[in-house]
Amino acid sequence: MRKQQISVIGGGGCDDTTPQYKMSELIGEKLIDLGYRVITGGLGGVMEGALKGAKLSKAYQSGDTIGIIPGFDPKEANIYADIVIPTGLDVYRNTIVSNSDAIIVVGGGAGTLIEAASAWSLKRPILVLEEVEGVVNQLKISKFDERQHYEFNNKVIYFKDVSSLKVLLEENILKYNKRHKSIRRKK
Repeated sequence: MRKQQISVIGGGGCDDTTPQYKMSELIGEKLIDLGYRVITGGLGGVMEGALKGAKLSKAYQSGDTIGIIPGFDPKEANIYADIVIPTGLDVYRNTIVSNSDAIIVVGGGAGTLIEAASAWSLKRPILVLEEVEGVVNQLKISKFDERQHYEFNNKVIYFKDVSSLKVLLEENILKYNKRHKSIRRKK
């Protein structure tokens, strides 16, 4: 059975002394504890923290951390990525990062907003950590637009505590089970 993959996205400029980094580390560890794989953009800040935390889990196995980097050189990835996918796509790789089973947002700026909006278009569940300031938190949006991807009132999900991730992910990965097929014109 395929392990489900959760993307952790957020600011790339923070270091291990910041709340974003520390929370991403806790989230990465918790995700592996729960049996998921962790995907990030593979660089520093939140991306590094999430992969580092994943490797701290007692349930960690080789291959559980994936970095999808913007450049061509795999050496650009942080040291915690087991699998490095050098895309050469620069910021356009953000959509690839967003195409996982769920997205967790920890702070971040414009790049994070692009990833979250891509996740919305791809019909993926988006969970935003409220405790850490970031562009998605500042917008405090319930939806990115009015498209109704699902029969229920699909929306951005805000959470306060890492301990709530198990229930939130289990409930929402099951609900958000459609995949984007392609952009189609209305006839």
